[in-house]
Amino acid sequence: MTGWQMLLYKEVLRFWRVAAQTIAGPVLTAMLYLLIFGHALEAHVKVYDQVSYTAFLVPGLAMMSLLQNAFANSSSSLIMSKVMGNLVFLLLTPLSYRHWFVAYVGASVFRGLVVGIGVLLVSAFFTDLSYVAPLWILAFAMLGAALMGALGLIAGLWAEKFDQLAAFQNFVVMPMTFLSGVFYSIHSLPPFWQTVSHFNPFFYMIDGFRYGFFGASDVSPWLSLSVVASATLAVSLWALWLLRSGYKVRS
Repeated sequence: MTGWQMLLYKEVLRFWRVAAQTIAGPVLTAMLYLLIFGHALEAHVKVYDQVSYTAFLVPGLAMMSLLQNAFANSSSSLIMSKVMGNLVFLLLTPLSYRHWFVAYVGASVFRGLVVGIGVLLVSAFFTDLSYVAPLWILAFAMLGAALMGALGLIAGLWAEKFDQLAAFQNFVVMPMTFLSGVFYSIHSLPPFWQTVSHFNPFFYMIDGFRYGFFGASDVSPWLSLSVVASATLAVSLWALWLLRSGYKVRS
């Protein structure tokens, strides 16, 4: 293997060897959400015609799990290396900042996709899903995972201890994913909160991903794709700039 391939392999192994925690755990959490909300609201909430509320929940939960785990993978890897002091060994290698980016974000994308697919597979036991536009599903899954992997890279570089990273995840990532339309359509919200939702990039990831299953969405999938692609590019360039400058890595 070349250097960046070895780093990518190491990052994948890091979460794969504890799959019960990094893969099975998030899938189980998503299924608990599905069972609780689906059972409680199935007879009371109708979002799309011919689509049950339980089926409506599944793509949102799969995408939410994908995003949260892609973020957790790169951010936790960096902060653990910094706190434990073994990041210096990576600095001694001839790897460039681009290699770091590809390896960390690539492993995050892989973990996010594995968790998302796991949620979809297990949910097949509870409801039937349609796959109207598979390419849209793949596009939003890849872009969303890459965006969160790059954001996790930024958070891992910025944080100096675990509680700072936990604060970033609890007060930024978690609220934005839960308030992105996972459990509801934004058309059910008052006008003010509908407007606020349109400033949340996570909403476009969820909505575009759900469009691939049902062929229906709250906004145009092309608008969602342009917002998500632009956000992914911006966050990736920011992460590359921080890596190139050695921000909180070489000091």
